[in-house]
Amino acid sequence: MASKVTSWFKKKGKAVSQVNTDYAYHHSSCVCAKQQTAVRQSSCISESQATAAMAEQGYTIPAFRQRSAEDGTEEYQRVSTNVEKGLTVIQEELHRMRMATKAQVESLNLQREVKEMMYKKVITSETQKMPDFLVALRPHTVWEKTPVKLFCTVEGNPRPVVKWYKGGAPVDPLSAPGKYKIENKYGVHSLIISRCAVSDTAEYSAVASNPHGTATSKASVTVKRAAGTGESCQLNLVPHLTEIHASKLEVSLLDRFSVSFGTEGSCISLVCSMVVVPDLPNVPPLVQWYRDDKLLKPSALAEMSVGGGSARLTLPQLAKDDEGLYTLRIFTKDGTAEHSAYLFVSDAAAPVSGAPGAPMSVKAYDINSDYVLVAWKAPNTVNEAAISGYFVDRRESGSDAWVQCNDAPVKICKYPVHGLKVGNSYHFRVRAVNSSGVSRPSRKSDKVTALDAAESERLQGTDEGVPSAPGQVVATRNSKSSVFVQWESPKHLKNLVGYYIDGRIVGSKEWFPCNHKPFKHCRFVVHALIPGESYTFRVQAVNVFGLSEESQESTVIAVEPALGKGVDYATPSSASGISMLSCDGSSMTLVWKSPKHCGGSKVNAYYIDKRNADTLVWKEVNVAAVKERICTVDGLTEGVFYEFKVQAGNMAGVGVPSAPSSPMKCEAWTMEQPGPAYDMSFSEVRGQSLVVLWKAPVYIGASAVSGYLVEMAKKGSSEFVTLNEEAVCHRYLQVSGLQEGETYVFRVRSVNANGVGKPSQLSEPICAKALPGTQEIVASVDEETGDVFLSLEACEISETSKFVWSKNYKAIGDCPRVAISNKGRTSRLTFSNPDKDDLGRYSAVVTDTDGVSSSHTLTEDALNTMLELSCAIRHPIVPLKHGLDYEILEKGQVRFSLQAVKLSPSVSYRVIVNDKEVTSGEGIKISHDVATGMIQMTVDHFTRASEGTYVVQIHDGKAKNQSSLVLVGDVFKAALKEAEFQRKEHIRKQGPHFSEYLSFSVTEDCTVLLACKVANVKKETTFHWYKEDDEIVPETPPNVLSGACAIAIPLFSRKDQGVYKAVLGDDRGKDSSSFDISGQVFDDIINALAQNAGASASELVLQCTPEGIRLQCYMNYYTEEMKTSWKHKESKIASSEKMRIGGTAEMAWMQIYDPSDKEKGKYSIEISDGVQTHSRTFDLSGQAYTDAYEEYLRLKSAAFAEKNRGRVVGGLPDVVTIMEEKSLSLTCTVWGEPAPEVSWFKNEQEVASNEHTRVTFEGGKFASMVINRVTPDDSGKYSINVRNKYGGEFVEITVSVYRLGEKIPEPKLGQPKTTAATPAPPPAAPSKTPTPTPKSQTPVSMKSPTPASTPASTPVPKSPTPSRGVKSPTPANTPASTPIPKSPTPSRGVKSPTPPRSMKSPTPPRK
Repeated sequence: MASKVTSWFKKKGKAVSQVNTDYAYHHSSCVCAKQQTAVRQSSCISESQATAAMAEQGYTIPAFRQRSAEDGTEEYQRVSTNVEKGLTVIQEELHRMRMATKAQVESLNLQREVKEMMYKKVITSETQKMPDFLVALRPHTVWEKTPVKLFCTVEGNPRPVVKWYKGGAPVDPLSAPGKYKIENKYGVHSLIISRCAVSDTAEYSAVASNPHGTATSKASVTVKRAAGTGESCQLNLVPHLTEIHASKLEVSLLDRFSVSFGTEGSCISLVCSMVVVPDLPNVPPLVQWYRDDKLLKPSALAEMSVGGGSARLTLPQLAKDDEGLYTLRIFTKDGTAEHSAYLFVSDAAAPVSGAPGAPMSVKAYDINSDYVLVAWKAPNTVNEAAISGYFVDRRESGSDAWVQCNDAPVKICKYPVHGLKVGNSYHFRVRAVNSSGVSRPSRKSDKVTALDAAESERLQGTDEGVPSAPGQVVATRNSKSSVFVQWESPKHLKNLVGYYIDGRIVGSKEWFPCNHKPFKHCRFVVHALIPGESYTFRVQAVNVFGLSEESQESTVIAVEPALGKGVDYATPSSASGISMLSCDGSSMTLVWKSPKHCGGSKVNAYYIDKRNADTLVWKEVNVAAVKERICTVDGLTEGVFYEFKVQAGNMAGVGVPSAPSSPMKCEAWTMEQPGPAYDMSFSEVRGQSLVVLWKAPVYIGASAVSGYLVEMAKKGSSEFVTLNEEAVCHRYLQVSGLQEGETYVFRVRSVNANGVGKPSQLSEPICAKALPGTQEIVASVDEETGDVFLSLEACEISETSKFVWSKNYKAIGDCPRVAISNKGRTSRLTFSNPDKDDLGRYSAVVTDTDGVSSSHTLTEDALNTMLELSCAIRHPIVPLKHGLDYEILEKGQVRFSLQAVKLSPSVSYRVIVNDKEVTSGEGIKISHDVATGMIQMTVDHFTRASEGTYVVQIHDGKAKNQSSLVLVGDVFKAALKEAEFQRKEHIRKQGPHFSEYLSFSVTEDCTVLLACKVANVKKETTFHWYKEDDEIVPETPPNVLSGACAIAIPLFSRKDQGVYKAVLGDDRGKDSSSFDISGQVFDDIINALAQNAGASASELVLQCTPEGIRLQCYMNYYTEEMKTSWKHKESKIASSEKMRIGGTAEMAWMQIYDPSDKEKGKYSIEISDGVQTHSRTFDLSGQAYTDAYEEYLRLKSAAFAEKNRGRVVGGLPDVVTIMEEKSLSLTCTVWGEPAPEVSWFKNEQEVASNEHTRVTFEGGKFASMVINRVTPDDSGKYSINVRNKYGGEFVEITVSVYRLGEKIPEPKLGQPKTTAATPAPPPAAPSKTPTPTPKSQTPVSMKSPTPASTPASTPVPKSPTPSRGVKSPTPANTPASTPIPKSPTPSRGVKSPTPPRSMKSPTPPRK
């Protein structure tokens, strides 16, 4: 490692070395001072004088030494030359001392780390600790007559004593000499069982104890008997099921239920999958479930099932009574198999915030004829207010009404209930009360009958009061998410019921409950904790009187796995061979070799440190562990040399660091060739050959890697030989031609289009020598099953070894084409259905050995040979075309059948239903056909009793076979439902019935038809239609004799949704068909309408209106439920104030309000029918837009003029009949903007205002003409002309005056009869109350006048046809005036002069 040193006289006070560490600096300074003294003493006098001269600043030259300038220059040059030589020597010495100092500092750092680790180890060993299993027992499955070794590692202080138990009984080696051997070496405790027998199948446990506690580890040992050693069985024949008991089955548990968490009121299932041999549907294993070691029985609250490869316990309505340790116990051929896990049940949400949780374990004691003592367990209270009492409720069995037994809350957890009726049965429940409210009720108790003879268990003890607080609480690590809590029992138990454990995160004030049901023991495992978080715990005791005081809190404990840096397992050795795979100028990718020794457990973590090559300070690269042996180090400085070291870690801790790597320069790789390959390994090492494997380079260069060259050299030689002339594309190479016993090293070069890249790091030396006893992979066929397999028997193996199979040196994972099974030293790879895809080179490696591996190439010829042999072995089985199946016949009969490929005339068979052989008889017909190979059984009456297992056993010569069909559960229900349906269909078709049920269709005119077909009808058969149970009577009665009936739904829309029903019936029976038009059916109808509408849609038509431009598309039918969309320039238009979308039954339109240039462009409408989209377009641009816009402006101007022209808006009639001498007032309201001018005319002559005829116009709104004391001369045609600059209106009124006593004249032809008008008195003025002007763009219909109430007036009723003229006036209160309302003829008012015009596209609007 280079170190930069600068001359001291050039630095002016700076340190000599560039080493930054303070310790290194001071140490180097001290050493340098001593070394400089020695150098000065041994150097020449001139050098010493020069050094002294330069060190003393106040030096004065003596007189006898004074020289001229030239002499001084020569002297200076001479001295300078000597000084420079001396400085060179000093710099070299300083560099040597700096390197020595650096090595010494590293040695001191290493010693300090070792001392710290030893100090921690001493502290750890001196800490008092209860026993804890670092390595727990593992379950084993072994063959009969083979040995098995159980071992575990325990830590604790003082050192624990370990005792072994089998099924709860101590293991005594003296009871069976040579059978058991117990050892304890270096902290590893082991139990060795030699020559295992089936009777040795049991659960073994190791119990470790010291003065601070006890710990237990359990594991099961299963001893299997090899096939053929037991009772013989016939091939492919089902044994008699009645002769097999459930306890004779071999059961192995697979997936087991874990610790579970539930909430009150919810449902939870505990499931354990298993393998049963033999697996018989009607003989399930014998299973028992326990809760806290109490046997559970099937009930509504505990549903149990076993079958289908699993055992299940379902708790449909969880309560806190269900919390506890659940154990599944299965009786097997060799004993029992068990599994246990804890179920936690938390409180459900309280009905009132802050209310306590529900009580639990409600039971009745001291049962008498009228008295029962009810007791329960108190709930845990953590953050809620203290419980002030309890309410007890009772309910008679069979009733739903609960009755409260106590008026005031009872303080303790028991209460005597009186007033019971003799012989009645009761249930009880309890509710807790605190200051916040009442809790949820507890689960009801079991049924209790009030009888004198009933004497149940009684509450023991007479001590009153709550227990004392528990003692010291100790928490220890258990796993990464759980903690083991122990405590001392209270000094005063007082009929203790159990304990509640509470926890709290350090730093939080909120406690949380760890259990919700009192726990009886003084130790508990708290689950579901946050890894890495710190907790503290407390405990409370509980009895019938309530909860005790809280115990003292435990010490703080962090949630971490219990296994730490123990003494029984070592940390890994150091890694080695750190090399660089890639560099980009700011990061390096490193790789290293695995530790030679793993320390007894798998290496699962690596930690990398780095440092600048010029410094001594190491810095961490990664905080989180790296699991692979490759890592990219970021944040580096380009051009700087770095050193790295790696530490490996396993379950015991982190090992010692590796030696520092050689300095690596952080310089970006820019070469075009690829970088080095890495991670070389060897397989199938033999005397003359081996296989080299490697991984692809990280840096690939300027082009992709196209191949690899492998080079080899003998160990110690630098002469490498390239083994392959052409680069191989795969990452392995078989090397042959080696010398047995010779040691070689290898390296690999990657190749791309730009050349050959850097060589990889040299491999570890490998000796060409096979392991003793090495065997090759064998390809064969199983003589019993005919399976094609590859098998390898390992020459050596360890307890942790695994067989790793590969195809073409790629690991085989979970592949459905093969199955891998291991037995002892032998591993077998079995092909499920071998074919050409399985050809290739297969290899197997045994891990944790000294390189045990082998390979085999499976060729097509070898595979065909093995397939022929497999077929020959399996030939004795009768081949089937299809297995046993069932078919539902027309009359509800069920036919079971199977078909063989070939049957001989001598074939025999048995049909077994639910373990009983059946034969042909009443209701059952069994037959077979040799020609077709069909065997069938027909069951006439298929009922619920037919559920079960159907088996057909065939024996044809030597060939045998069987086929079974399980009709249980949902499958049977479906078959039974289909059979009943076919039976009912057969009965239904005996009378009038629907041959085709209701369905819909859409006609060309977009009418929806609901149609059906009927059969077996007659003249008397009736047919009715219903919608939502309301009968529909069509105009044309349905004709059932035609065989088809239909009902039409015109103008279909969302309002037509509903359930339509057709009912057919006569004296022979009735049938009905329903059709629900909703959901998807409604959508299908709309799509069918859209298809018809889209096909008939016209091209878009342009229509101008005063508001803007409208695009219209005519079609057969349109409804807003259709999937239509309008687009402008390919962008979808949403209905808004600017562009509004709508339609009628005949067309769809889109209105553009106040168009501008932005609205130019191509418009289109798309109608989607779910399959295709119908599109119509219109280009609103260019001349089309110009013409449309001009027409819009014209219509807008005309509409504006029409809106603001002068007009009469109400008050005038068409005809007025009035009696002589009365006063006639014609008054109306006019409107216009600006205010109009008003003129009155009589017989086309303008009327001037005078005493007889007074004309007024007030406020620009109210115009009136009053004729005082009318005479016959006043009869005639009157009119009013209202006009401003935008136009006006001319309204005529016919006035008829008759004399007293004369008959009121009849209205003229075309006029309605007159109604009495109410004339106003002579002095009355017209009303000044304005009439609101309607803002319609078209003239509104004029209303009839409202006459005043005056005598002798005869109003003429309103005509039935609304007039389009102005409103009638309100006559003045003059006597005998008779106004006549509007005539049915159109109004004579002046309208707007020009009607609107429509602009259309060049294409005709309708098809």
